[in-house]
Amino acid sequence: MKVLVVGNPCNTNALIASHYAPSIPKANFCGMTRLDQTRAMSQIAERTGCATESIENIIIWGNHSATQYPDTHHATIDGKNLREVVNDDAYLNGPFISKVAKRGAEIISVMKKSSAASAAAAACEHMHDWWFGNQQGGWVSMGVISDKEHYGIAPGICYSFPCNVVNGEWTIVDGLEINSFSRARMDKNAKELMEERKMALGF
Repeated sequence: MKVLVVGNPCNTNALIASHYAPSIPKANFCGMTRLDQTRAMSQIAERTGCATESIENIIIWGNHSATQYPDTHHATIDGKNLREVVNDDAYLNGPFISKVAKRGAEIISVMKKSSAASAAAAACEHMHDWWFGNQQGGWVSMGVISDKEHYGIAPGICYSFPCNVVNGEWTIVDGLEINSFSRARMDKNAKELMEERKMALGF
């Protein structure tokens, strides 16, 4: 079985579900950050006028919360460096991150209800790629429980990483260069998830 947790706080809820189902491999539990990735792509498409299908490798690091870090440093638009195409570091390092991270709360404020249809669509996309693979373009952001350290993030929390999926099995994309701007935000997410784990499970 493969378990995708959508109910918030989805990363830590996925960790709790895994903890109390020890006979199921931890790799079979995910917290959904695909909706955040989709929102990030939508923001860039609107900003540049490109199709969302031409955008690849925007990464959602960390937690599905206001702390999450939508990273554009490795992303492309039609194979070109996304940050060079957008040509606005102030926007990408500020309003863009905030808009993606707080989009859910913004929708609730305006519509007086959650974006259930968007979450459902993202869940379908996540499960499709988890089952069939993401061969048709770009990494997928998945909240996963790793059994070893990646990018300085300690194992044992459900942290969103860029992943590739082959034959129903995800692997974290390793070897990406992480600058100081990204490092600070990635570490902030890890700290938040550690605190959530302690609150939920007492360790």
